[in-house]
Amino acid sequence: MNRGGLNLMKKHVLDVGQCQMDHGALRRLIEGKFAAEVAQAHSAEQALAQLRSRQFDLVLVNRKLDADDSDGLEIIKQIKADPELSGVNVMLVTNYSEHQEQAVAVGAVPGFGKSELTAPATLERLKPFLA
Repeated sequence: MNRGGLNLMKKHVLDVGQCQMDHGALRRLIEGKFAAEVAQAHSAEQALAQLRSRQFDLVLVNRKLDADDSDGLEIIKQIKADPELSGVNVMLVTNYSEHQEQAVAVGAVPGFGKSELTAPATLERLKPFLA
């Protein structure tokens, strides 16, 4: 729906593997700055099921999932290897540049770290997918 040049379609983000505190911080940032809806998944299985059941504009994957310490990079690989899901935009959430590089190498877009949540560069990274 488009009225007066404004896009009124709400964007949807899937947050995968964050602890409740970090999920809350991400949700406040995304809902506050972009008015997007944020859903949460605690495991790879939950994430893939949600991705197959509805459309998301962006998936944020924690480097190590809080629930079971599984590797977020492996989830990104699973998403990108699935022909039905490979077009989904995915970012790795980590403060470690070497892990960001590995995520981009398997098909993610450059992400950000939790220590950078309030940085203008983080908003700039999110804007193409959520604005």
